[in-house]
Amino acid sequence: MGNRGQKRVGTIDELSVDKRACSSLEVRPSSSNSSVQTPMNPSNSTVEAHDGDMETSSSYSGSTRSEGEVEKDSAYGSSDSDGEPRHHSLREYQRQRSSGDYGKFTRVLSSLGQEVDESGTLAALTELCELLSFSTDSSLSSLMADSLSPILVKLARHESNPDIMLFSIRAITYLCDVHSRSAGFLVRHDAVPALCQRLMAIEYLDVAEQCLQALEKISREQPLVCLQSGAIMAVLTYIDFFSTSVQRVALSTVANVCKKLPSECPSPFMEAVPTLCNLLQYEDRQLVETVATCLIKIVERVHLSSDMLDELCKHGLIHQTTSLIDLNGRTTLSQPVYTGLIGLLVKLASGSIVAVRTLFELNISSILKDILSTPDLSHGLVSPNMVDGHCNQVYEVLKLLNELFPAIARDLNVPLNSEKEDFLVNQPDFLQKFGMDLLPILIQVVNSGANLYVCYGSLSVINKFVHFSKSEMLIELLKDTNISSFLAGVFTRKDEHVLILALQIADTVLQKLSDIFLNSFVKEGVFFAIDALLMPEKCSQSMFPLFNGIQLSNDSSQKSDARNILRCFCYTFDTGQSLSASETGTCKLEKDSVHTLANKIRANYIAAELLNPDKGLTDILQKLRTLAAALTDLVNASTTRDTCMQPEEEFHSMLHQIMAQVNGGDPISTFEFIESGIVKALVNYLSNAHFLRENTELTDGFSKRKNIEKRFEVFGRLFLSSLDAPLEDFCLSVVTRKLQTALSSVENFPVILSQSYRQRNSYATVPYGRCMSHPCLRVQFMRGDGETALCDFSKDVLTVDPFSSLDSIEGYLWPKVGKNRVEHVKSAATQVPGGLESLPSELPSDVNSPGGKSPDLMDSDSVPSDMQEMQFSPPQEDKANISHSAPEERDNLRQTASETTGSSNAPADHVQEEETGQRTLSKEDTEMSTRYSEFSGNEDASPALLFYLEGQQLDRALSLYQAILQQQINAGDDIFNSAKLWSQVYRVTYRRAEKPRQSYPQDCQHQAHDSSSSDRSGTYWQYTPFFPGMFASELEKSSPVSDVLFLLKSLVGINRYRFHMMTHERMYAFAKGRIDNLDNLEVMTSAAPDNEFVSSKLTEKLEQQMRDPLAVSVGGMPSWCGQLMASYPFLFAFEVRCKYFRLTAFGQLQAQPHPTAHNGSGSMNGRRQNASGLPPRKKFTVCRNHILESATQMMDLHARQKAILEVEYDEEVGTGLGPTLEFFTLVSHEFQKSGLFMWREDHGLLPWKSLQAEDSQLLVSPCGLFPRPCSSIENTSSDIEFSAVIKRFVLLGQVIAKALQDGRVLDILLSQAFYKLILGKELTVYDIYSFDPGLGRALLEFQAVVERKRYFESICGENSTFKLDSCFRNTTIEDLCLDFTLPGYPDYILTPGHDPKLVNMTTLEEYVSLVVDATINTGICRQVEAFKSGFNQVFPIEHLQVFTEEELERLLCGECEFWTSNELLDHIKFDHGYTASSPPIVNLLEVIREFNREQQRAFLQFVTGAPRLPRGGLASLNPKLTIVRKHCSKWVDADLPSVMTCANYLKLPPYSSKERMKEKLLYAITEGQGSFHLS
Repeated sequence: MGNRGQKRVGTIDELSVDKRACSSLEVRPSSSNSSVQTPMNPSNSTVEAHDGDMETSSSYSGSTRSEGEVEKDSAYGSSDSDGEPRHHSLREYQRQRSSGDYGKFTRVLSSLGQEVDESGTLAALTELCELLSFSTDSSLSSLMADSLSPILVKLARHESNPDIMLFSIRAITYLCDVHSRSAGFLVRHDAVPALCQRLMAIEYLDVAEQCLQALEKISREQPLVCLQSGAIMAVLTYIDFFSTSVQRVALSTVANVCKKLPSECPSPFMEAVPTLCNLLQYEDRQLVETVATCLIKIVERVHLSSDMLDELCKHGLIHQTTSLIDLNGRTTLSQPVYTGLIGLLVKLASGSIVAVRTLFELNISSILKDILSTPDLSHGLVSPNMVDGHCNQVYEVLKLLNELFPAIARDLNVPLNSEKEDFLVNQPDFLQKFGMDLLPILIQVVNSGANLYVCYGSLSVINKFVHFSKSEMLIELLKDTNISSFLAGVFTRKDEHVLILALQIADTVLQKLSDIFLNSFVKEGVFFAIDALLMPEKCSQSMFPLFNGIQLSNDSSQKSDARNILRCFCYTFDTGQSLSASETGTCKLEKDSVHTLANKIRANYIAAELLNPDKGLTDILQKLRTLAAALTDLVNASTTRDTCMQPEEEFHSMLHQIMAQVNGGDPISTFEFIESGIVKALVNYLSNAHFLRENTELTDGFSKRKNIEKRFEVFGRLFLSSLDAPLEDFCLSVVTRKLQTALSSVENFPVILSQSYRQRNSYATVPYGRCMSHPCLRVQFMRGDGETALCDFSKDVLTVDPFSSLDSIEGYLWPKVGKNRVEHVKSAATQVPGGLESLPSELPSDVNSPGGKSPDLMDSDSVPSDMQEMQFSPPQEDKANISHSAPEERDNLRQTASETTGSSNAPADHVQEEETGQRTLSKEDTEMSTRYSEFSGNEDASPALLFYLEGQQLDRALSLYQAILQQQINAGDDIFNSAKLWSQVYRVTYRRAEKPRQSYPQDCQHQAHDSSSSDRSGTYWQYTPFFPGMFASELEKSSPVSDVLFLLKSLVGINRYRFHMMTHERMYAFAKGRIDNLDNLEVMTSAAPDNEFVSSKLTEKLEQQMRDPLAVSVGGMPSWCGQLMASYPFLFAFEVRCKYFRLTAFGQLQAQPHPTAHNGSGSMNGRRQNASGLPPRKKFTVCRNHILESATQMMDLHARQKAILEVEYDEEVGTGLGPTLEFFTLVSHEFQKSGLFMWREDHGLLPWKSLQAEDSQLLVSPCGLFPRPCSSIENTSSDIEFSAVIKRFVLLGQVIAKALQDGRVLDILLSQAFYKLILGKELTVYDIYSFDPGLGRALLEFQAVVERKRYFESICGENSTFKLDSCFRNTTIEDLCLDFTLPGYPDYILTPGHDPKLVNMTTLEEYVSLVVDATINTGICRQVEAFKSGFNQVFPIEHLQVFTEEELERLLCGECEFWTSNELLDHIKFDHGYTASSPPIVNLLEVIREFNREQQRAFLQFVTGAPRLPRGGLASLNPKLTIVRKHCSKWVDADLPSVMTCANYLKLPPYSSKERMKEKLLYAITEGQGSFHLS
């Protein structure tokens, strides 16, 4: 909004200049010819000024400027000392000027009132225009405006002098600008007929244009008079004669008139419809949108008259509208207008059979299919932008689809229904085409998790289609849709309106095709669901748990719950009913209608034996139940055995039978798969019933843990044995698809959208007292009954930030309710609005102003340390959640702190100096804060307060908003009432906490990390490293959803760690003698692609939720979003996780700012850009010769700020995107140089690679860089300063985090193992193979020898030496001459002492363990911790854990592949002299295709500044790669290409040949690196 305000001021200034120019320079007699051809026509200039902003006026100019001054004060700060005298002098000046203007107006009025010659009249009119152009509302009285009106109207009718006409009409225009009531005075004196007369005559073009300007002003206030005077046709009759900007003015007049159309006399506006329909074909987007808005209003006014609608259809309205809403039209029209056009078709189809017939003939089903197929439109999003009462596009599409069919009910005695039915009966081809296009997509929309309204609308269309289709057509259309499975999924919904539609569809299908679909209804569980509706006590709690105990009676309370966005479902898609009728809440569903229809279906089609649970519904279900029961019995029998006595072969045999059945030839439905209990039996087997418990940590001892790992090994063996099978027959993929289908059926995570939400500023008293852009919750905090340890605080209703954590709320309340608080703290809370004692010492002056933004002054990164101690801070482990509540305010503060201090670490005395004369924290406030921090300031302390809502304790892991939503969901509210949420007062009860807080998983990880190396040595050989996190989940246990998710997570682990498991299996095969050759230990694996495990339904749900206006943080979304992302991130597509990552790490998802946008507003940019929703920008000057030093200085200043960094080089003119990308590239290259001693390869044993300069040698590591191990006892006196290495890792962490934050691409190849460490995963010996294959292979072979020795000793006794002396490749261990030093690092001694001993067969196991520990733990732990500490200065590194290591590399370094031949034409723009078929472009594309990898990298760096493409490849390059013609002053073949890296702009001369072009281009991309200058 800040930028928009600045633009408006500029436009107004231009308009004022135009007005002054008109009155002072263009005063001369005009003839008809000169009026038309005047090059400096004043009316034209006025039109152009208005073209930028139709709402601009002189009077508005003053108010806008005053607003700008307030914003400027709030941005720069204001001084109260001189403000009042300045305002007084301004008021005195305005008073004097108004007095002077009044005298001038009186003199002009007197002159115009006298009968003088034309030159005198023209001079008076000129002076009047000049006066009006500088006047304000206060300088012109109503009496004066009323006196001027008749004279100006009379002069506008002047017949002989066009200049008098022009300036009188211009004065009318200015008068409407200046005085708000002047339009009424003008209308009273017949100004509108006079202007219309001039327009219809159109003698002089500039006069006509000025008439359009005046009519547009008058129509704003007097639309009805304009309509009655024929203004619509007057402005439209000769509209083709005018320029585009003037046409826009004319159509704005029509739009103003159409806002207040009368219902009794339609003829004045109906005659304009043909012209308006013709205008829809014009190319100007703004003009077309205005015309569309007019037609939308006209159709709304006449939609109750079928004759009127038929007349509208005759003018080609439907043809023009359908062409606009076609897929290509969505790229040119704004969303509200586009949605309104669909609503226009809805109105036409609801009352005109001509419209219905025309729509079917125009193949409307294909157009609507494309709309529903668009990802961001197909799931019932409710946009906050609404036009003319129309909701979102999908909602309107479903209304249109419903209106294309007649109503099914026959008692509605509506002639149109019978006409529609006759048309469909007589035209079956149209109906079949409709079904082919839309039936699959409607089913897909419902299955994708659409909200209940979209689900109801889609089902209503399907119900009508099935009802009016013939049996033969249904057989053809339903054979590929699996209608049985679809209906089974719909029956999990709770609302009666949805259930009755599903029952009606099932009843119709069975009536027409019972012999075909009867068996599939049994197999898919449709009959079981219907039976569960009638007798919920029979529900098995698996497939249909939601039917257990559901109440289907039509009582009034349930009716009220079914109303949400607009009205009851019965009226939602019924355009024939008025809104007032629907608002009565009278539901059309008859009492017990669901029970009645369900009983009818069961009586007619369901035999009693079909639902006998003892017999089983189908043979396959019975087989699966038998196998599940057998596996469960085997698990139960094995629980009493010792770990070593587990029946592995029996388990393997049983699991093999189950998988054979699941992957067999007989198809298994989702219902059979879940209802059989197979999933629960497998979960019970894998977890040894541990997953069913509430605790999530493995506390049953090492033996049971080993037992569970063995079971995972047996289970994984089933899938690892079929590696050579084609991917489509891959056993793992088959089971995964079964589980994904089951998950889509059983999950019912709600998508909760803020339908009635309107973006507005509000002030949240709790917890920090600040303004925010979303509404606040109204909460009254009350002391619990019987609570004596706390004080009562139930006085007022407070506004609470809905996304704040309970810990932050506790921080606000504790000083006020604690018994030992100081008494006058309480009085201060009542005297100061908003509880300002919880704020820091200074509040911005605009905190209470409308739209004022208060920064998050509690942010720990931006408040000096001495002030942080004075805050009422929550416990540390919840800081991350709190920081999400208002990231934009946090950004404001960091920006402000940087501007005032020049550094993020502002000295405390500087801040205190700024606060002189302001309110400071009292001593008592500080004391109470200190007491609170003593009570709950450390991580292990228990919370001070417990909170309850309606008797239920609130989960501290959730925000207050999430906790309220969760209670509504638990109460069975399938629809959540957004309006009630914000208006209701919540009474939250607080009590003193007694129980200690449970330790967090991070604590457990930290303890594990600090354990001794001897305890950890066993974990290095763990072949299921995904295993420790298997049981951590915040979802409800023992539910079908959690069981399916657990199995999916197991399969993901098996798939990702198949190399570990297969190598481990072969290692023990060697130990037992089944493999004699150590070369056979090496395995080749091919993992299933990660997208196999993505749930499309949950992905789409999360995308919907993140697009909601309230999704300013994770706390603004339902709790399942965070829970699933934390425990099961693989369920979501990579791009969605990227959005979620940015939301959690950086706050509200914002549109990316244009990369070339710069900021020259100095200290103003932070506040202004944050106010407009864009992150601030900071420029930083770097030196090319000292890249790392410059990077260090940059990160010291800006690492903790959210500002986007832009780089300019010392003594170079270039700045912006290109130099910034090149800087990050250069920094990443610097980290790869030799001599830094950061990486394993940096020890002189591997070759170097030269890049660009002889002294710039980058380390080469085909497997990626991994930290160089350094002993904690190593002597660092020999040129290697370990502290410098640590500092470099800190800097590397800062640079990588900042690159992720700013969206920059790095050119650095890190190993997958290092990415694992970044993600917080523990490494095992199998990971060494990924970054050092030689060492990894040797360690695995040594361990295989150790295992063989251990196996022989277990058989033959410890003294056996059976072939052990020569078991390692026909030699002994001693002959290898290994000592206890780290391979490749002779100074790294593994054992205490300075003389490392040699390794023998006895000490081989110890040697291997020590090498592994030094390589992936103790030797690199300090470097990794340093990296993380630097990273955490930018944002918490834990946010990255939603990615895999491969995805993190892609996120950071962009795409590995560059482009294909087809992508070049699709994603490159040709402009300014070039097209795709231009010969130089054809040559260029051929040259680019011939580039090798290094040339491609050089070309990219030359054009964009980075040698790698961003995530998404060439299509994601922003701005788009553009190639333009370079005009050369000399011989064209002698010139070189040049670029604008900020815009990805290549200026290419039109070379004479392809060879010459390649030569010059290669020269430019190799020699043109390293500097930015003007081109």
